[in-house]
Amino acid sequence: MSEFIRSTPPKRSPQRRGRTYRVYNQEVFVPDGFLAVGHIVGVHGLRGEVKLESYTDFPERFAPGERLRLGDDLAEVKIASVRPHKKFLLIRFEGVTDRMAAEQLRGLWLFVAEEDAAELEEGAYWIHDLIGLEVREESGARLGELVDVLVTGANDVYVVHGEPGAEREILLPAIPEVVLNVDLAAGVMTVRLLEGLLDAEAVD
Repeated sequence: MSEFIRSTPPKRSPQRRGRTYRVYNQEVFVPDGFLAVGHIVGVHGLRGEVKLESYTDFPERFAPGERLRLGDDLAEVKIASVRPHKKFLLIRFEGVTDRMAAEQLRGLWLFVAEEDAAELEEGAYWIHDLIGLEVREESGARLGELVDVLVTGANDVYVVHGEPGAEREILLPAIPEVVLNVDLAAGVMTVRLLEGLLDAEAVD
């Protein structure tokens, strides 16, 4: 997952500088120069805690004392406390002390500046850098465009669509045996299709 969000192809916002992504059937606007790391999906209790879905592999992002940017206007917030709760994190921000104040934050996203992004290991990539890559077989045959990244318990899965409007979908496990090379400058991912992985011919 790294830091960012599972998304389908981004589209640029005509009003503000940034891109709008579709995540689990909802849209999120990500300002230029920032990465989305969490989504406030609800509130908890009466003391100002919010319920957060994390979209980062770096949980230290949400440690007490850390500062993040909130919402489209990128208001700075400081984390006062954090604790796990089922599949969520319960977070309280400084200055948010009751349920009414917490309710105002419902639905907002949390961001970090790209320059503050955690360093990735060799061979790892930001999801938003992968979205939109042209996917080709090692022979050079075009398979389509990488439009989504599914985060699973084992390895990520890359979703590739053929020609625009085509219903055909190819699911590629993000493993070294399949993903041979990623050239971000050229906008191309080269893959090897293992036996049984694809039962249709590549798109020309």
